[in-house]
Amino acid sequence: MGHWFQQNIVEPGKLPLLLALSAFVLTFAITRMIRAGKGPFRNFTPGGVHVHHVVPGVVLAVVGGFGAVASGQHGAAAGVFAVVFAVGAGLVLDEFALILHLDDVYWTEEGRRSVEVVVLTASLVLLVLAGFSPLGVDQLSGEQQQNRLGVVLTYVVNFAFVLIALFKGKARMAVIGTLIPFVALIGALRLARPASLWARRFYRRRHRARARAVLRAYHHDVRWVGPRRRFQDLIGGAPDKTPLPGPRPGGGGT
Repeated sequence: MGHWFQQNIVEPGKLPLLLALSAFVLTFAITRMIRAGKGPFRNFTPGGVHVHHVVPGVVLAVVGGFGAVASGQHGAAAGVFAVVFAVGAGLVLDEFALILHLDDVYWTEEGRRSVEVVVLTASLVLLVLAGFSPLGVDQLSGEQQQNRLGVVLTYVVNFAFVLIALFKGKARMAVIGTLIPFVALIGALRLARPASLWARRFYRRRHRARARAVLRAYHHDVRWVGPRRRFQDLIGGAPDKTPLPGPRPGGGGT
């Protein structure tokens, strides 16, 4: 285990990424506890003004991002700035819905967008972290180098499928497909969602294809909306049926 960690995490410079992912997930969990009034932490209200946590999040993300670029991939400074950036990114993305709607929709139905973005971001970082790096690793045998070259070629082909799935509006299949190529291939071959870039470009004059895409998207959403919402509620908490009275974006909220 120690040799694998050294060869696939430390040598390619992935240790800051591992620290960043851990800090990102922990920040999201603590922030949700603060907004729910649980745990030892409380909202930040200097002078009676309830400050949204997106404000310190932007500052931390800027400091951590520039610091990470300046420090490189190795060393203690790289790990520290990676954690600073991840904490800032977690604070910002947890209020993605507020930025999108310019309203404090944290515990409303619209607030689910924040949970979706955070889960998607963490999944992408985890996929990058889980895959071994073909570059930056020392003392590889000839067989290992050949195997890694084959993996790189497979990634290139699969990346094309992932892009097609994204253009067809199948973001979740594209994300999963980065790890499981068969999923990306299915997303690339199936009909595009009716509002996707692919549908607007290629289904404009194909009325039958557009009608089939609308019908398939409807049946898919009906089938999966329940399980998806239960998963989001488990991760970020269930939204209120009606918007909570409280401060607006000018007044803030942590």
